[in-house]
Amino acid sequence: MTTKPWSVREAVEGCVRVGIPSIGLWRDKVAEAGLQESVRLVRDAGLKVSSLCRGGWFCAASARERQERLDDNRRAIEEAAVLGTETLVLVCGPAADRDLLAARAYVEESISILLPYAQEHGVKLGIEPLHPMYAGDRSVIVSLGEANRLVRRLAHPGVGVIIDAYHVWWDPELEEQVAAASGHILGFHVCDWLVPTPDMLNGRGMMGYGVIDLRRLRRLVEAAGYSGPIEVEIFNQALWELPGMEVLHLMSERYKQCV
Repeated sequence: MTTKPWSVREAVEGCVRVGIPSIGLWRDKVAEAGLQESVRLVRDAGLKVSSLCRGGWFCAASARERQERLDDNRRAIEEAAVLGTETLVLVCGPAADRDLLAARAYVEESISILLPYAQEHGVKLGIEPLHPMYAGDRSVIVSLGEANRLVRRLAHPGVGVIIDAYHVWWDPELEEQVAAASGHILGFHVCDWLVPTPDMLNGRGMMGYGVIDLRRLRRLVEAAGYSGPIEVEIFNQALWELPGMEVLHLMSERYKQCV
């Protein structure tokens, strides 16, 4: 997503040139390239797929739509398995009818339905809590504490949390909740929070350009036992207008300095 204008082929080639060993893929880009072609591109480049984004978006107004979304999540699980990643990132989606309590209950129900299918395919479901400003249009799961409690209730080894710096940095319970996520952290995403924020969705910053103490957060996540890949995920229109290789070189430099 940091190089959104690029195809899977271009992103893979860029990672190889800069020396990035893993790539987080998005389903729309995989669909454009074709699933098997995406597998071939990543394999031939010697890269690993760190995660596939995204599943989720569970709530809908009708039973038919809800079933369609469960079916799409099953397809996402299958795609993750074929791509060779064990992590499918879940962005759980907004409420369909203003009922946040019902929406959160249905998110839990949906994940519990999907877990056996995910386990059959060797895929784990990573619940990514979003910043509260997205509660109305992107996810009713809006804090790491809430995601941790959901994981504990589901009580299944195939579900965990994705910790994204952009979404959790503000939380006064951050240290406590990262520690509470020990044993079920499935991913760690970094970028920065710009002040002022230019856009709610596409206003994330390059590491070091904003106000997040990324090194502290990395120390917390690693102290909680996470040793997997760290994904840089920056939604930023100004970055997307730059040449992709310029973005990757800058990203690599800022990652080393700030993360």
